[in-house]
Amino acid sequence: MEAVFLSGEISVEVNDNRVALPPGSTLGDAIKVSEAPYREGTAIGILKKDEGRKSGAIIDYVVKTSKGDFRIELEGDSSSADVWADNFNEYEGTKVRWDSRDAVAFGPFKADIVPTHSLLSLNKYDVVFGAGGLDPDNTHMIIALEDHSSEYGTPEDGIFGKVVSGINILSELGSGDSIINIEPVLEWVETGEHICTTDLNTVIEDGSRIFTYIEVEIHPEAPEGAEHFFALTRDGTFDVEFVSSSFISDHSLHGEMCKFENFDPRTRGSVWVRTVGYGTGKVFIAKDDRPASIMHSVVGHLSHGIELVQMAEADQKLMVKTSPEPIWLLGLSFKEAEEKLSALGIELVKQGYTEDDAVIVEQKPAHSIDVLKEGKVEAVGVPDSKLVSVKLYDELAPKTLDFFRHAIDLQFKPVGALPIMMTYENTYIFKAEKAAEKYKEILPENVPQGKVVAGELGVTNQAAKRHGMVGVKLEDDDMFGPTGEKFTSTNIIGRILEPEKLKGMKDGDVMYVIEDTGSDQ
Repeated sequence: MEAVFLSGEISVEVNDNRVALPPGSTLGDAIKVSEAPYREGTAIGILKKDEGRKSGAIIDYVVKTSKGDFRIELEGDSSSADVWADNFNEYEGTKVRWDSRDAVAFGPFKADIVPTHSLLSLNKYDVVFGAGGLDPDNTHMIIALEDHSSEYGTPEDGIFGKVVSGINILSELGSGDSIINIEPVLEWVETGEHICTTDLNTVIEDGSRIFTYIEVEIHPEAPEGAEHFFALTRDGTFDVEFVSSSFISDHSLHGEMCKFENFDPRTRGSVWVRTVGYGTGKVFIAKDDRPASIMHSVVGHLSHGIELVQMAEADQKLMVKTSPEPIWLLGLSFKEAEEKLSALGIELVKQGYTEDDAVIVEQKPAHSIDVLKEGKVEAVGVPDSKLVSVKLYDELAPKTLDFFRHAIDLQFKPVGALPIMMTYENTYIFKAEKAAEKYKEILPENVPQGKVVAGELGVTNQAAKRHGMVGVKLEDDDMFGPTGEKFTSTNIIGRILEPEKLKGMKDGDVMYVIEDTGSDQ
């Protein structure tokens, strides 16, 4: 609903929505009135009225259709790009003329182009003009949905643009859909003071523009990269650890391997992960255009919040939304999973233990993008008695927990698996399937003092030969750690909140672990 402004009120934009506020209102007031997405502790960007001005430099175009919006970025200097820039308003109202597995076309309309018989090779999401029957009065805007070659009656300069966001709606376009309007996106030039702050008591001025979050549209051709990004932002934030003139980066998963999947130009707003070399696992968001790289796999593109990225400072956190959201079933009951999946139109296939007390500990496909593509997911359940909650001591043993989470996949999944190697008396010894101790250091850290308390989780550190073993005791011990090692060889990483569940487990069983992220108990 359009804001109504009264005399004496100020006008501000919150995530591109105008709201009216009394003079002297704070950032918190603006968020409350606008009902803007906001996560406590994250940074918010504010552009003052005289600071941001549109430079007139068009960076891309938002095409609004009956199925949703997508964004086109023009590529290079060409006569076709000029035709688009001069006449894009005339293409409003055009309908989908045809669609296939390879492409979708809007039209027809008249265009000042010179069609050719040339066979044109297109990559996914390229945009071209094509003239049916080589007649410029029968021109269409054609968007490639797959890599393919065809004779579309395209001018010699060929490709003039690329869809950089909104790609998820392209395959949904069909007969009856149309372009509602096309809006150029003008670059903002920062000419003075701006604020990026976590202080909700900051007083805002008339004409200010406020940005509370970024939204990333995940690339459908990067399923593994998507999971990497989902894991990075599982708490709903992007941690800005480094800022340059060209990008910001989050190093939370530095060292974690990620498959290279998508060789795309890293255009302004692109999100990519480094897949080889020293910075493997780091995630970046581009402030300006950069070429494609065989070391960097593009996993998505900002659909909102590039201004916030440009203003962000090191050591700040930015609220993140993703489209689509991750499909994580691990730790849920089958009933909870069915409710979540039914809203997405995805079939659930139950495997393993499926009684009322079952919890899901495995899903296939594991990657959210693949689940969405297949429209079906298999979920494996176990009795709730096999899933234990753990409280991990991040402040006391951060390096050892890096090893532990990596070894049992808690870095990327809500539930990890710990096979029981042996049990004796009141001691349980576990060995993770992933031998992370071969490439993760486990130096002495948070070693026991005086005694080990029942239920505490311990990891054997590098002072002993069997480093990397995980253990827990069900009784206090003032001589040996949870893995049976002396105290100097033991790092305490947390405690099991339901130790009674272990009493029914034996050698060869798997204890499934879910992290308790609430307040300390």
